[in-house]
Amino acid sequence: MHHQQQQPVLKNRRTLLERAEKFISDIYFTDCNLRGRLYGDSYPLECLTSFLSPKRIPFTEAAKQSFAPYTVGDPFGPTWWTCWFKVTASIPESWRGKEVHLRWESDGEAMVWREEQPVQGLTKEGEKTSYILTECLTDEEPHRITLYVELACNGLFGAGQGSMIAAPDPNKKYSVQKAELVVFNHDVRELLTDFEMLVDIVKQLGEGEQRGYQALFTVNEMVNLCDPADPTSFPKAHGLAHKFFSQRNGQSQHNIHAMGHCHIDSAWLWPYEETIRKCGRSWVTVIRLMEKNPEFVFTCSQAQQFQWVKSWYPGLYSQIQHYVKKGQFIPVGGTWVEMDGNLPSGESMIRQFLEGQRFFHQEFGIYCKEFWLPDTFGYSAQLPQIMQGSGISRFLTQKLSWNLVNVFPHNTFFWEGLDGSQVLTHFPPGNSYGMMGKVEELVNTVKNNKDKGRANHSAALFGFGDGGGGPTQVMLDRLRRVQDTDGLPRVQMSSPDRLFSQLHADSALLCTWVGELFLELHNGTYTTQAQIKLGNRQCEALLHDIEVASSLAMWKDKAFQYPAKRIQELWRLLLLNQFHDVIPGSCIEMVVDDALAYYQEIRRDGGQLLQDACKSLGPREQQQDACKSLGPREQQGHSTAVFNTLPWERNEVIQLQDATDQPRLALVKVPSVGLTMVEDTQPVIPVSVTVQADGTVLMENGILQAIVNKDGSLARLYLIKENREAVSDGCQGNQFVMFDDVPLYWDAWDVMDYHLQTRKPVLEVSQPVKVVSAGGLKGSVSFTLRISDKSTITQEIVLDAMSPYIKFNTQVEWAESHKFLKVEFPVRVRSPNATYEIQFGHLQRPTHMNTSWDWARFEVWSHKWADLSEHGFGVALLNDCKYGYSVHKNTMTLSLLRAPKAPDANADMGVHHFTYAVMPHTGTFQDASVIQCAYNLNYPLRLIECFPHTAPWSAFSVSTAAVILETIKPAEDRKDSLVVRLYESHGSSVTATLCTSLPVQEAWHCDLLERVDATRPAKMTNDGIMLSFNPFQIVSLLLCL
Repeated sequence: MHHQQQQPVLKNRRTLLERAEKFISDIYFTDCNLRGRLYGDSYPLECLTSFLSPKRIPFTEAAKQSFAPYTVGDPFGPTWWTCWFKVTASIPESWRGKEVHLRWESDGEAMVWREEQPVQGLTKEGEKTSYILTECLTDEEPHRITLYVELACNGLFGAGQGSMIAAPDPNKKYSVQKAELVVFNHDVRELLTDFEMLVDIVKQLGEGEQRGYQALFTVNEMVNLCDPADPTSFPKAHGLAHKFFSQRNGQSQHNIHAMGHCHIDSAWLWPYEETIRKCGRSWVTVIRLMEKNPEFVFTCSQAQQFQWVKSWYPGLYSQIQHYVKKGQFIPVGGTWVEMDGNLPSGESMIRQFLEGQRFFHQEFGIYCKEFWLPDTFGYSAQLPQIMQGSGISRFLTQKLSWNLVNVFPHNTFFWEGLDGSQVLTHFPPGNSYGMMGKVEELVNTVKNNKDKGRANHSAALFGFGDGGGGPTQVMLDRLRRVQDTDGLPRVQMSSPDRLFSQLHADSALLCTWVGELFLELHNGTYTTQAQIKLGNRQCEALLHDIEVASSLAMWKDKAFQYPAKRIQELWRLLLLNQFHDVIPGSCIEMVVDDALAYYQEIRRDGGQLLQDACKSLGPREQQQDACKSLGPREQQGHSTAVFNTLPWERNEVIQLQDATDQPRLALVKVPSVGLTMVEDTQPVIPVSVTVQADGTVLMENGILQAIVNKDGSLARLYLIKENREAVSDGCQGNQFVMFDDVPLYWDAWDVMDYHLQTRKPVLEVSQPVKVVSAGGLKGSVSFTLRISDKSTITQEIVLDAMSPYIKFNTQVEWAESHKFLKVEFPVRVRSPNATYEIQFGHLQRPTHMNTSWDWARFEVWSHKWADLSEHGFGVALLNDCKYGYSVHKNTMTLSLLRAPKAPDANADMGVHHFTYAVMPHTGTFQDASVIQCAYNLNYPLRLIECFPHTAPWSAFSVSTAAVILETIKPAEDRKDSLVVRLYESHGSSVTATLCTSLPVQEAWHCDLLERVDATRPAKMTNDGIMLSFNPFQIVSLLLCL
């Protein structure tokens, strides 16, 4: 008997691979390939009408509007408007038994509403272009359906004009390209996924792997078996794929923990208000996927976004609560927003966790166990301690994969913070938080894992992100195919808890990274959008002062009601603005406007709250007017008192207004966290200001002597008693310099190393130095420099009586393009390291460029001060709202202003006010009180009108300068209790006594969430509360009054 043999084929890799690719292409041969059969018959909509709104309005309001007929293809807009569509559809009877979708392809981002509830997000960019009307049409279900589609006139990534990060195009028009009913061929979709995964395996495993050829011949045989026009041929082809995918791995294979993810920037290339809708569109889509895929797990961070969805989409929120209980929808992160990891103060970072963890506990009964911050531009060395204090011992991010210079050496490791606290840390080796479930990502996860042999588990976060979108059914189907397929890593749908538990169980060989996780990119974000930086710093200080004053008011005045709800609202606004594209300044102008309006709200309402609290700080019958940071008018029978919110005595010159509203100066000595009457005291040595023969000005106050050149630079800065000069030989301090500032791409984000080669001193004097205040309690001079024909610097240099530092009050009119303004102080100090303040402490960074790790830190961040010291002498550079620094060799530089043009074309244009100060000192910066001086510069003494002869009082003080009392606030859940937070600031092991005049009955150690440790009562003595500290340790106490 003769069998007909199949023709032998030269199984050429390239032709077979391309044959399979073309078989599933959506561009080529769609008339006869499989992809062309994804949709069957189509049917026009019965009726499509629309209505355009300039505002984002709720569904109930939109449904009442009058809708006009809309023709597919007609343009609408402009950007940021919303077009609502009413869709009426009748499904043909002949489609009985078929899966029917509304196919909707449009620009912009859409939400489908059905029966007054949001049901599905649709975006072309997020590969979601159809809404399932029925999976199998029956006679019983309605064939005539009315839906609404809410279409935002912006894409997943905003509306950049010409490039993604360009400023938005305000006049862009949008359209719907397809709106119809279609039959969806589910069996085609399944087979397409088989083909796609096999084609990708061929490509990824390459020619060197036998398994790649097995995939190639399998997929080729599937093309042979599959007739796109004959669905009965599909099962055979699918069977071949199934056989391939079912060939199992060995036991040693790497394990990938797949988790659905949808990174939604709380604001970036779109405003806050649009983010609310992005959350709605993304999360409702996730709920639909959970209904169909019971194994699907989705991780979701940012309590603020949950709060938004709760108030805007209550129906959706209750569905989320249901799936949280089931363990599929998993809140992660424990913070209010995914904040910047560098710029928020230590207390702000704690409040991110306090507000976030308390929200998740109140809403879902859980505390997050992992900190989740995939996309922030660096991570402070105090984060591990703050995490541990907030009930978190695990950390996930991936941003350090963006390093420009050095490859970070680990993916899974222990991260050790400034105080020695450790957290188990994982950087997904696929270097993404928005994977698609593709073979390439799985292969790269194994290939990129820098801890091979130490860690055999990794995360894969899949779903469209940044602008939302989230996972799709196709992503789930892809991952399901390759759960355990020979040649690829094992893939399981998992959760953060399962991943970290596995990593922890196998952690014996893991390495430890000590200190900050510095991102070698985006260094411009320490300076961009200076008004946001100023708002953040001032509002942090204001909220601190409100809490201190209100806590003491509760003790002084039993009638005082603590405004807990309003203070929480103001904190939440501040925390929202600390989102990692807002406080860094990497957002569009609309977001900047929103952020500045929030700071204004905090200043306005917070100022009133502070005033209200200060009214209660005198005895009841002595309550009078107000608390103001600038001088109030003296009234008959009233005197002015000064309130100090910081935990040390302050001896400072302040400005008052007398009865005729004339400003006058006074030198005051104010007790620690206390109040005293203004009594004019004379300085030991008054300030003198002398114009010298050569036009320079000599300023002295008995501590410092400064010579100011005619152009405002410092010829000398001299410690009188110690006979030490601070300014480097042949150089000038206070030298303004300009740089060209053109990065490679990320305009608002990046300043590149090569900008340092374009240094140009600002030399043109338009108003030479003149004396403003001739001395006594204060001496000052002013001058004006011309940066260009558009920009100027006007500065007042101030030396106060008794002050160890000289201040530079600066006004800049700024209208530059891609320029960077800094100020330099070359100092007479030699040291390989400079010291920078961070949250609750400080750290050293090199002043040289020996290694690539050193020169990658050419621009670094710091908070209120930086110091360069050699043994016995140093110079500190303080500021009241700046974060960008560099110290190279012996030149200390403070970064002042940038001028990027994307994504905000007007970033930083306008008038800026800021103050910095220079403080030469002997000994260490710790012993010289640099830390305290920087606080004093940032926290003004507050003036209060009060009854004459009020006795001075102090509520709190600490026995050692090393320990700083950072926070005094009412406890969250207990009446008649305060929480105080202290930290060790010198880097020393020390015991300290917290002294208080408050009637403390009990004192307990608590964590940062204010949960009391019942095993750790604080030791109380007649002198106060005895505490012991390790270097940079944060200690929180609950004080019961």
